[in-house]
Amino acid sequence: MAYSKTLAAGIFTMMFLAPSVLATDPDPLQDFCVADLDGKAVSVNGHPCKPMSEAGEDFLFSSKLANAGNTSTPNGSAVTELDVAEWPGTNTLGVSMNRVDFAPGGTNPPHIHPRATEIGIVMKGELLIGIIGSLDSGNKLYSKVLRAGETFLIPRGLMHFQFNVGKTEASMVVSFNSQNPGIVFVPLTVFGSNPPIPTPVLTKALRVDAGVVELLKSKFAGGF
Repeated sequence: MAYSKTLAAGIFTMMFLAPSVLATDPDPLQDFCVADLDGKAVSVNGHPCKPMSEAGEDFLFSSKLANAGNTSTPNGSAVTELDVAEWPGTNTLGVSMNRVDFAPGGTNPPHIHPRATEIGIVMKGELLIGIIGSLDSGNKLYSKVLRAGETFLIPRGLMHFQFNVGKTEASMVVSFNSQNPGIVFVPLTVFGSNPPIPTPVLTKALRVDAGVVELLKSKFAGGF
């Protein structure tokens, strides 16, 4: 009798957990899973799939990166994202891309991608690529000026930046091993968080007066 109860409980548990096992399978279970960005279904890690009859014909193609972005920004750069929100066909595939355009003297400020390694190619111009190692590496700065056709690699989670050192416009295209790599802009995160980081925390951490912290906060109050 006890054995029968144990067996029944085991079967019930397997039936109950079966959907969870399928939902977290590490490999794709179908050719395509075009993201249903407006879907109401429960999302474990990504977006639910649209029925293929509603996916259309162009989910494998995009022209979004074909045109340069507007670099008339405070940073002198423009990022054109092509992640799952912009290209639903990448859903569950673990890939995405960005294009970044730079005015002369423009920068893509120090930032981190918490969920992806990045690999990129300079398309035109001259870009200073900077990658800062963790405390384990002594916070070492690895940097080099790259020109059209040259490539770079940024390990996941390391702070990095790009700066146009040339006299003409520059651009690069990067790829990520995530459909949603995420981004943490260091200046914006520190000085433009919502709600703000308390000023005494920053004065102690940065070893500056409160007036300096308040000035920097004012620069990022409206975001980038």
